[in-house]
Amino acid sequence: QVQVVQSGGGLVQPGGSLRLSCAASGSILKIYTMDWYRQAPGKQRELVAGITGSGIINYVDSVKSRFTISRDNTKNTVYLQMNSLKPEDTALYYCNVQVWTTDWNSVNAWGQGTQVTVSS
Repeated sequence: QVQVVQSGGGLVQPGGSLRLSCAASGSILKIYTMDWYRQAPGKQRELVAGITGSGIINYVDSVKSRFTISRDNTKNTVYLQMNSLKPEDTALYYCNVQVWTTDWNSVNAWGQGTQVTVSS
């Protein structure tokens, strides 16, 4: 009904940059919140950044001033630009979207996950 496909990620040296993308498709009437989460080995999944349909943005303190979330509503896509990456940013990153479908269901859909590794 709703598919979420992520792209981007990979291996980067400390101080480098990466950009993640996440595109939603399917029976979408409207997308509300689009969020990025991450989960490092042995740690709980945490909300990294989120953007609402009206453009309200939130970041976890550890990424403020380094990460930028944005969305393109014409493409049902959310982006996460990550600059000044640190080894502690290493994690599996997940996209999450909250969607109203065309048959009036509220759906919470996850992407497949993208590995980000920051290492020299």
